[in-house]
Amino acid sequence: MIPQSFNDNWQFFKDPAAARAAAMGGPQPPCITLPHDAMVHEPRTPDTPSGAQTGFYPGGQYIYQKRFFAPADWKGCTVALEFEGVYQTAQVYLNGTLAASSVNGYTNFYADLSTDLLYGTENRIKVLADNSAVPNSRWYSGSGLYRGVRLWVGGPIHLPAEGVQVTTLSADGDYALVEVAAAVKSSAVTPRTVQVCVSLGGETGRAPVTVFPGQSETVRQTLAIPAPKLWDCNHPNLYDCTVTVEDGGQVLDRAMLRVGLRTLTLDAHRGLRLNGKAVKLRGACIHHDNGILGAATWPDAERRRCRQLKEAGFNALRSAHHPMSREMLEACDELGMLVMDEVSDVWTVHKNPHDAASHFAQSWPDILDRMAAKDYNHPCVVLYSIGNEITEVASPRGCQLGRAMTERLHRLDPTRYTTNGINGLMAASFGGQIVPMMKELLSAPGKTGADGAGSNAFNGMMGLMAGETGDRFAAHPTLTALLDEPSHTVDVIGLNYLTGRHLLEQELHPNKTVVGTETFPADIARLWGLVKRHPHLLGDFTWAGYDYLGEAGCGIFHYDGAANFSSVYPERTASIGDLDLLGGRRPISYLREIVFGLRKAPYIAVERVDRCGQTPSRTPWMLKDNLASWTWPGFEGQPANVDVYSDADEVELLVNGRSAGRQPAGEEHGFTASFTIPYEPGELTAISYTDGQETGRHTLHTAGASAALTPEVERGRELTFVMLRLTDREGLPNLSDTRTVTVEVQDGTLLGFGSANPCSEDPYDGTVCPTYQGTVMAVFRGSGHARFTAESLPPLELDF
Repeated sequence: MIPQSFNDNWQFFKDPAAARAAAMGGPQPPCITLPHDAMVHEPRTPDTPSGAQTGFYPGGQYIYQKRFFAPADWKGCTVALEFEGVYQTAQVYLNGTLAASSVNGYTNFYADLSTDLLYGTENRIKVLADNSAVPNSRWYSGSGLYRGVRLWVGGPIHLPAEGVQVTTLSADGDYALVEVAAAVKSSAVTPRTVQVCVSLGGETGRAPVTVFPGQSETVRQTLAIPAPKLWDCNHPNLYDCTVTVEDGGQVLDRAMLRVGLRTLTLDAHRGLRLNGKAVKLRGACIHHDNGILGAATWPDAERRRCRQLKEAGFNALRSAHHPMSREMLEACDELGMLVMDEVSDVWTVHKNPHDAASHFAQSWPDILDRMAAKDYNHPCVVLYSIGNEITEVASPRGCQLGRAMTERLHRLDPTRYTTNGINGLMAASFGGQIVPMMKELLSAPGKTGADGAGSNAFNGMMGLMAGETGDRFAAHPTLTALLDEPSHTVDVIGLNYLTGRHLLEQELHPNKTVVGTETFPADIARLWGLVKRHPHLLGDFTWAGYDYLGEAGCGIFHYDGAANFSSVYPERTASIGDLDLLGGRRPISYLREIVFGLRKAPYIAVERVDRCGQTPSRTPWMLKDNLASWTWPGFEGQPANVDVYSDADEVELLVNGRSAGRQPAGEEHGFTASFTIPYEPGELTAISYTDGQETGRHTLHTAGASAALTPEVERGRELTFVMLRLTDREGLPNLSDTRTVTVEVQDGTLLGFGSANPCSEDPYDGTVCPTYQGTVMAVFRGSGHARFTAESLPPLELDF
């Protein structure tokens, strides 16, 4: 079957009475197009039960309705709707009859409509999306039909949804041996013999199969593709694969998919190999929201986020902490981004009162089945993570469940490997060992660690996972004993914030590989050196690659005495991504790119001169409160702390052409040269040297007064992203200025308007927003015209 979009012409209700009235022919609300995140349109309040976890957005109960015509020739066919994501629970009704339900907000599910459809007339679909039981998710979840809906229609003999699997058996420069397995299902009343035809890469195959009423048969065919163009991160080559079911020259059904041909192997001596070549995972953890669009999974937004992360030097994404969207998988296929797809944040022990632990013991087999079926034909997926920081991971029952999940994934998909994001603090806490371990570690001489003051119990203790104390904890014999069995339940040992175990694991489990499933951003300088030198270390996934809604305050620098993780309204974002909420790269992103060996030029980062002498709150996820800016009006002569990131031997800093001295850089110095100089407007230049020879330079200029709103326009298939920057008369961006920007729209739809400000109270569905660090962004759907205005600046007219 080939799916059709079912995203248009939905009615949305928050009031059940209004929904009932509309269904009876009463007032009809304007139609919306999916995906639709209901949560991002809710008003935020300080007393929201989920607090900072969801960025002070409340949950709720929502109703979606749609009428559609079912042709008479659909009778006898299989007709189903696929819901790719409805948060948190869903009930789907067809003409008043329950057709399907779902308890997992991140897993796709199907509603079979065949039995209760009215053929040759209009039908009514109603979806009840309930996200009122809060708190549930530990981060911003979104609400409602935040992912798309697809319609599947298949005749009496058909290829079911996700019924075709393409496997690369072997590949070299001459041939790729590819198996195409197609399931053929019958709802006919008599046996039928049909032909299954396959086309891929110019090669074809044909095989007969007899299918019996009510049964399904799988037909496997092997094709040899000459001179294959293999898929990898640098060359994400894709092939069109078509499978048809034919009878007497008549096509009964067809499936079309895009696939990549590649092989994957793993061992502790050569690491992870793609097409026989070793690849290190330069990874980013990401949540699923799209910033000012909320959780709405627009394909253009997913592709934009993937592209920006790839341009920042990442080659792998970890979907945290639930199965990744189809749209993001497709973007990763097209752009050459590897994927670790994750099952869940909890198993059977709650982290929040209404989270997935309520049903996971019963629902996990179905979740794994659907995730593996969704992922199978995507070459980007290389790892399945069976969980994140699972509380009971080291208990006997937890190990039993972990083994069962791994075994099921191996049966569903033997071509990929499993891991588990293990948090030692969680494991030791559940095992009752954390108190004596902490007493021992904190009484040791020379203890160090990040300040966790003001954090909730768990996040406060996470401060102890950094520095020397964190390394001693990671290598503690008690923790080693606890983690021995869970390390054997998966193919790859996944460690969250346990860098001190990465080499120890080679001694303990010499035949296992290790990946940093989640690490502190500032740890990359020392961690990547280990990854480069040791084959058993597959790579690193930093928390986090892209800023996200919820977990608000994790990385916000407070200078007023407030503490992180203390649920401070109106904080809305975590503010710890290498890229901010709009996709702008923070200084840590350039440091990482240099550590990865992908950038030779130095990069200048200036700590906020307007905060000189003030001490902010800190968490181990935070590096420095710095910007690539040399525009600090009113602070002339004040001390400016300047870091220059570089892999060179040393760095020289010039202020208006005068040398401020040289400082060592490179790996031995954390790839950072530091200077303290008086702020002086003009030009700041960093020059890097290796063996006395210049290897690159980076310059910042002081911007003048803002003179214009300068747009950067990015057009996708459906959406247009417009980044607006305050610039001076020379076009230099002014990060220190703030102006309130208003947008007016003719035709088209304004989907979101906002900034990267983690503490803004402005709604993302409004038309007025102040700039943050000189920037705001608008996202439009369709074609139209926009007019932007800001005080004392000329208006900007723009077609999109």
